[in-house]
Amino acid sequence: MLAEIITIGDEILIGQIVDTNSAIIARELNRIGVSVYQMTSVQDDRAHILKALAEAGSRVQLVIITGGLGPTKDDITKHTLCEFLGDTLVEDPQVLQHIEDLFRKYISTPISDLNRKQALLPSKATVLHNAYGTAPGMWMEWKGRVFISLPGVQFEMKQLLLDKVIPKISATFERPYIVHKTIVTYGLGESAIAERISEWEDQLPAFVKLAYLPNLGKVRLRLTAKGKSRELLSDAIEAAAKQLYALIGDIIHGEEEEDTIETVLGRLLTRKKLSLSTAESFTGGRIAGLLTAIPGSSAYFMGGIVSYATEAKMNVLHVPQELIKRHSVVSGEVAVAMAENVRKIMKTDFAVATTGNAGPEKGDSDADIGIVFIAVAGPEHSFAERFQMGNHRERIVQKSVHKALEMLHKEILKF
Repeated sequence: MLAEIITIGDEILIGQIVDTNSAIIARELNRIGVSVYQMTSVQDDRAHILKALAEAGSRVQLVIITGGLGPTKDDITKHTLCEFLGDTLVEDPQVLQHIEDLFRKYISTPISDLNRKQALLPSKATVLHNAYGTAPGMWMEWKGRVFISLPGVQFEMKQLLLDKVIPKISATFERPYIVHKTIVTYGLGESAIAERISEWEDQLPAFVKLAYLPNLGKVRLRLTAKGKSRELLSDAIEAAAKQLYALIGDIIHGEEEEDTIETVLGRLLTRKKLSLSTAESFTGGRIAGLLTAIPGSSAYFMGGIVSYATEAKMNVLHVPQELIKRHSVVSGEVAVAMAENVRKIMKTDFAVATTGNAGPEKGDSDADIGIVFIAVAGPEHSFAERFQMGNHRERIVQKSVHKALEMLHKEILKF
């Protein structure tokens, strides 16, 4: 089964915001066996939207639209959908009541006629209740196709997608199974790996596909199988992976779950009933930010300290001045001291610390740009590792954050 995603909004096309909605929708569709054929971003323009709807409807069974449902005059999605579907707008009393309730309970500004107009919906649409906002979702059927319209606000869109859309798609359409396995490698580039596994790749079953996903010092190899029997697909994927381990086991460092590493780490900490804290220098709190973005992270994440300046490392984290003078602020010894001390301050089982030179200047250390130290402190021992992360500031930070989470994950697995 094929689907298309259409995002509506000039803000996407001028680069003012990044279209993360499409990635979320595509991931959730894939989980239930729906393949995304195309993603399209269009202007808040009637002709452009009509063209995109017509083209998508000619190719796929399911079209999901996100954006353009606000109260302002430039949000024209509902009017354009009515024109495309041959429908008219009517006021939905339940939606209107919900909008008025939201304003009465949570919004200090008075409700306006523009806000009330958000209760005007295509007469033939099935309303998808948006508990967190004033713009409801809509499920519309036309010429054997389904068009679903969702708000552009991400947390509203995601909640509707998970609570309303995915269950309804699952109940409405017969879908194939899609099975993935992602194997993570370090130490060889994409072309070198391709050369080593060329013969194996040529012998994969026709329904099993391999994708190379190089990123931030690693290459992920994603195996995907699609068909009607989940058992057959899983068996084929496992057999192919077993052969792959025999060929390149020396560079394989594990398998990646569909969830992010910080989500996996959070589940691990929760299951083992362990706590975590962070001490960050050049990563500027990004590790803590990723961890606390996960609902329920307060169960295991106690807090973090961003000790960007050398003085903060000494005054807040109590890293001895003599240690810094002897080894430099960018050193394994200082990284270990940061991790051990934040672990004591926050009273946690584990801690991770980062110190390094992300550039463009050398700052308080003579370490070359790209040199970073990441330390992990635990109940039994502490250690630090040295890395050269390149010469691009953002890349250095991103790679270091990922490496810190990876080191934590490996260490906690041992505990």
